[in-house]
Amino acid sequence: MSNANSPIYNPAEIEGKWQKKWDDDGLYDSNIDPSKPKHYALTMLPYPSGDLHIGHWFAMTPPDARARFKRMQGYNVLFPMGFDAFGLPAENAAIKNNIHPKQWTYRNIEKMRKQFRSLGAMFDWRREAVSADPDYYRWTQWFFTQLFKHGLAYRKAAWVDWCPHDNTTLAREQVWGEDRHCERCGTPVIKKNLEQWFFKTTQYADELLKYDAIDWPERVRTLQTNWIGRSEGAAVYFTTEQGDVLEVFTTRPDTLWGATFMVLAPEHPLVAKLTSTEQKAQVENYSAETQRMTDIQREATDKEKTGVFTGGYAINPVNGRRIPVWIADYVLLTYGTGAIMAVPAHDERDFAFAIKFGLPIQPVIDRPDGVSKSYAPSGTMSDEFATALQAAGIPFIESNGAIKVTIPAGKTDTYVKIAQDHLQPGSWNEIVGARWQFIFDNGIWNWESVDSGARILARCKEINLGVNSARTLMEMLWGCEFYRDILTHADYGTMIHSGEFSGTPGSKAKKMVTRWLEENGKGKYSVNYRLRDWLISRQRYWGAPIPIIYCPTHGAVPVPDDKLPVLLPDDVEWMPTGQSPLKLHPTWKVTTCPVCGGPAERETDTMDTFMCSSWYHLRYLSPQYQQGPFDPKEYDYWMPVDTYTGGIEHANMHLIYTRFFHKACRDMGITKGDEPMLQLRNQGMVLGEDSEKMSKSRGNVLSPDDLVQTYGADAVRAYLIFFSRWDQGGPWSSGGIEGVNRWIRRVWAMIVEPGPEGSKDEAAVRALRRKVHQTLKAVTRDFEQFEFNTIVSGLMELANEMLKAKQQGLYHSAAWKEAVELYLLMLAPVSPHIAEELWMQIGKPYSIHTQNWPKVDEEAAREDEITLVVQINGKVRDRIQLPAGISEADARARTLASPVVQKNLEGKTPRQIIYVAGKLINIVV
Repeated sequence: MSNANSPIYNPAEIEGKWQKKWDDDGLYDSNIDPSKPKHYALTMLPYPSGDLHIGHWFAMTPPDARARFKRMQGYNVLFPMGFDAFGLPAENAAIKNNIHPKQWTYRNIEKMRKQFRSLGAMFDWRREAVSADPDYYRWTQWFFTQLFKHGLAYRKAAWVDWCPHDNTTLAREQVWGEDRHCERCGTPVIKKNLEQWFFKTTQYADELLKYDAIDWPERVRTLQTNWIGRSEGAAVYFTTEQGDVLEVFTTRPDTLWGATFMVLAPEHPLVAKLTSTEQKAQVENYSAETQRMTDIQREATDKEKTGVFTGGYAINPVNGRRIPVWIADYVLLTYGTGAIMAVPAHDERDFAFAIKFGLPIQPVIDRPDGVSKSYAPSGTMSDEFATALQAAGIPFIESNGAIKVTIPAGKTDTYVKIAQDHLQPGSWNEIVGARWQFIFDNGIWNWESVDSGARILARCKEINLGVNSARTLMEMLWGCEFYRDILTHADYGTMIHSGEFSGTPGSKAKKMVTRWLEENGKGKYSVNYRLRDWLISRQRYWGAPIPIIYCPTHGAVPVPDDKLPVLLPDDVEWMPTGQSPLKLHPTWKVTTCPVCGGPAERETDTMDTFMCSSWYHLRYLSPQYQQGPFDPKEYDYWMPVDTYTGGIEHANMHLIYTRFFHKACRDMGITKGDEPMLQLRNQGMVLGEDSEKMSKSRGNVLSPDDLVQTYGADAVRAYLIFFSRWDQGGPWSSGGIEGVNRWIRRVWAMIVEPGPEGSKDEAAVRALRRKVHQTLKAVTRDFEQFEFNTIVSGLMELANEMLKAKQQGLYHSAAWKEAVELYLLMLAPVSPHIAEELWMQIGKPYSIHTQNWPKVDEEAAREDEITLVVQINGKVRDRIQLPAGISEADARARTLASPVVQKNLEGKTPRQIIYVAGKLINIVV
């Protein structure tokens, strides 16, 4: 029933009023309070690109609602916000719009602050940190000097990924796609060899693989584990004919006797020295072609193998054999040592390479299954051959006169005897797989080495000119389709054809060979990682300057603490030239050495912006603190971060760097504990209504400002929480937000408009209280478990039940009063403005957001009845209503008395009755 005197819902007026009131009162200010448990809730800080898009709101709104919930639970909540303000987009915008990067950045920050406030988020703006502020990057630089002093920052020449459009280096994580393009501008990336600054992330690789103390999603842990890529094996020292050591890392030292050639990355520093005059042109051309390929393209297992022989050789350290050295694109300088020992019999990629280029292949690991094969072409065996195989229980297939034999483990000797007895003169028969033997009419030849393989091939060519084109014995066997699945394998097995180690079981082989390498000075146990040290140098302007001074006498010297920050000059030419804009500044780089006072120059590179975002959670603790990067008292109270939320796309960049940074600072005595963030949760992505990623080019971008103007922030917040699972995301729906808007307005009317007089029916009161407390129980659980969408759907269902109760005359009852109060308390984290306004309208004290989260009345939430599903032999036959809490015996009796059950039993006696309390009963007959 409408009431002309009821207040009208005006979201713009209500939201503006309460946002000002909250700000004026400092409602969301967070201060140390030892009397309360703390909860540090953190969302990944945004880049100030100019406008908040709906994705920002989706990332921020549910965590904001949960932070509010935790506060109402009695926690002292810290929920700060800031801006990751350095980076390439500002420079690109400066170039495009002829505006200084600083001006562009801070203008955007001011706009985004206003947009965040319109969201109604409970950010404590007193704790805002902006990474481009000198007061912030002073401490970014200070952290760099600490890492440098502790040997965790170093400079070296290295091949780096270079964006020719932005004229800067890129971290490996910033190179995207199979076409290797810059994540920022999409330009194809090239390689350059430059002096660069690195952090020793690899020093913490093993610790970064430990997740026992943190609650992080399995998917993130898997992504990071694969990115770090820990492998145990051996470093093996091959020697070139020029006397240089070629170190390779292998996870399979037990296969060393099968290493028949080596392959180097085309960028390997020894390639030039190994290359013969005859091969020089081919090597240089191939290297140039490789530079244009992506790492993904180079490592693809399904592409045709390419490579070039250098003309050089190396010595295999276990057997002294001289083996050729090739270059190939599938070997990367950034993994391992940039050189591999090729064991084609036990590696599919090496096998394909060897077959293509006619390189020798030597099996050295027995097949664990013991299975071999043999192929007898038509006319090579007597007519009784098949009969003998059948009598011996050896399976075979006849095809066009040829016999294909699969020899089970334990039957090999039997087969050899049969083959010898039935081999026709002038023929041969081979056994491949678990045994490598060739049966000629003059005896059995064992294939035990590259040399013996060459002799066997020569003998085969004498017998059959049809195999004359085969360059190796394995190439000849590869010509038989029947053999192709058995010629190579990568399993651990007994070592064969491996000198004194032949017969060593696979379970011991790896350790025994590694020990032999160490004892003989030919290798050592080694652990390798896919993770590279963190390249932080950027040849750009808009970043924190690296605080290093180069002195002709003292080399690289860190800027003293009292001289920080090294400020960025405003009068700089930021247009790209291929050099750091700071290097071209006429005076900025000119300085004096802190040690000797002599003339010196500043480092002109700036730091990767991921350095800034590796510690922002610490600056939030005390952004005005001047004696250090953070106030130790604030640190001791608030850290570690309790809940961290953001996109999974940061799994292999920011999230690894932040953990490394914290652990390094712990070891330097700056931070405490092993982990910076205890719990991590990732949100999905908001797609356009066409289910495509939102982009201006598709025309499917939504402006949060427009949505707030149309529906109000509370409706937009509620829809962002409701429309999809937060960890999955999904397509936006205009119809969906209309529905949420109607629900918000229905809630307003439900509470502000009076209801009819009526009887206070006890059953209706009981039903209302039951639904209220069941919803409260579910909402509490869903907030804890980040199941945000079901919170709103539960509140929608409850509103329907409350409206029904209102019409039944419960408006003036104590149950209705309780329902309204609990409803608003549950609504407050989701839609804070309307909840605050309605809380005031019903005469409750300001503010709803400082109230305690209500407790569930379990007795009220208890169902009066349950619905029991009845199955007979596993098929649902009935559903019966029973009193809640009924005993098993009574439930059985009531079920068996059901007419539907009696009809389906057809007089049969149940053999077994399975009862799942309150849910299901299954009768087995």
